[in-house]
Amino acid sequence: MTKTASPAAGVNKAKLYQLALFPLNNGATNVYFVLILSYVAQFGSSVLQLGIFASIMVTVMRVFDAITDPIIGALMDRTSTKIGKFRPFMIIGSAIMAVSVIILYCLTPLIPESMMWLRYVAFVVVYAIWVIGYTFQTSVTRAGQTVLTNDPNQRPLFTIFNTVGSMLGMGVMQFLIPLIKNNYNVLDEAGKVIVSGYARPELYRIITPIGIAVSVLLTILAIIGIAEKDRPEFYGLGGVQEKVKLSEYAEIIKHNKPMQRLMVAGAGCKLALAIATNTTVLLALYGIMMGNYDSLYLPMMILGYVFAVPFFLLSVRTSQKKGQKASLTRYVTVALCSYVGVLALLILSNHGNPATMLSFPFGANGGPINLYTIAFILFFGLGYGAYYATADMPIPMVADCSDYETYRSGKYIPGIMGTLFSLVDKLVSSLAQTLVAFLFLIFAGLGELPTDATPYSAGIKVAVIVMFCVIPMIAWLATLWAMHGYSLTGEKMKEIQAVNTARKQGIAEGMTIEEAMKKWPSESEAVKK
Repeated sequence: MTKTASPAAGVNKAKLYQLALFPLNNGATNVYFVLILSYVAQFGSSVLQLGIFASIMVTVMRVFDAITDPIIGALMDRTSTKIGKFRPFMIIGSAIMAVSVIILYCLTPLIPESMMWLRYVAFVVVYAIWVIGYTFQTSVTRAGQTVLTNDPNQRPLFTIFNTVGSMLGMGVMQFLIPLIKNNYNVLDEAGKVIVSGYARPELYRIITPIGIAVSVLLTILAIIGIAEKDRPEFYGLGGVQEKVKLSEYAEIIKHNKPMQRLMVAGAGCKLALAIATNTTVLLALYGIMMGNYDSLYLPMMILGYVFAVPFFLLSVRTSQKKGQKASLTRYVTVALCSYVGVLALLILSNHGNPATMLSFPFGANGGPINLYTIAFILFFGLGYGAYYATADMPIPMVADCSDYETYRSGKYIPGIMGTLFSLVDKLVSSLAQTLVAFLFLIFAGLGELPTDATPYSAGIKVAVIVMFCVIPMIAWLATLWAMHGYSLTGEKMKEIQAVNTARKQGIAEGMTIEEAMKKWPSESEAVKK
């Protein structure tokens, strides 16, 4: 039997500030997840008057985003500059996104209606350029964590810091945009919205600089977080690795079974989050079904975050004790069971009966809290808290799969591993906006996305129930199925890190990669012998 180093030997640990700051890169890109992916279809449909074409393009561009992922991932694996492997992609991506979103939201509405063809062209071209910048920066979140830490006790902490970073980016925008939007609503004499602020170009000229400022600040902090670790000595087996040809990537994924499973789980988690938190779906739920978007949206969002906090802490604790697989499985199950209650409550809701509608004592149209609201808060809070805490959990698990690939083949390819994961993730989640548009068309007969000025109908209720509950529940079932056969348990990761550490020490003492791989084989190679 071959000797290995002890699991604690040579462990790459991160400082607390590095663990806290680098995940802010995800927060920086999630600013645009809200600013663009949550609102660009509404902007294209209502401001540029592109109709359902805008929603279709969201899906097309999400597919384009997925296709560019492995290309940029391969480029990242081949990159080595004076400022490292990962920081150049963060800087370039942030700059591209800032410039393109200014052009998209601030300049394209100036194109006159007599030149509608130019609106279509500008929307597509500028959006495509933004996607390239988005891929540059988002790719770093998954790939860069491999150099940050491989400590089994630290890596689960990435989830909680990543979620905090996400909330700083996504949460700030989700909180501010509806408040700013209310200033641009056009009301009739009775105070009812007749033109939504989401249909006013002025809104987008205000939220654009705010979003850019928040994203750039978070990017700078993330760069500080990874600066000390973005060096060759932290790459794989010590900066010494085989060059991987593009033709080899398919073979690598074919043999990396954990990554295949994680792709399914990650796609399921992302699809559930993308659909259930879609701006138009929430607007239809709180504004059209429940009749009071302004009084319900922010309180429910805040309650969701409050419920998420204990689940973050529980999920990290479970990950440290039993591994990230056990944590993801446990809390996705909690979300699935809780949403059975949410589904039942939405089915029982009656638009004409205040007793079966959500009610908070806030805003001009607020009312007293009823039993229906209490039950909804309980089921929704538990479900939202559990799935929000697990939504980004597959991200640090990508680092486990990357370490497994180094263990299995000796190759350090975090860029391609991270971007191949996000390829499937984005292809599936790209369905979100198109599903939203088509389900409103199929069930409610709406040719464009609804706003809070859209009247209630039974079809809208069915569409909301399907999107807010049924589709996420199916996605969680797919996640549980994928995790059932996922082999990277907590104990397995300790073994993998011990073998990789032993190889790295051997190479540092003069061994070649082939010699180190032979002396400390992976489990599959040991079985062959």
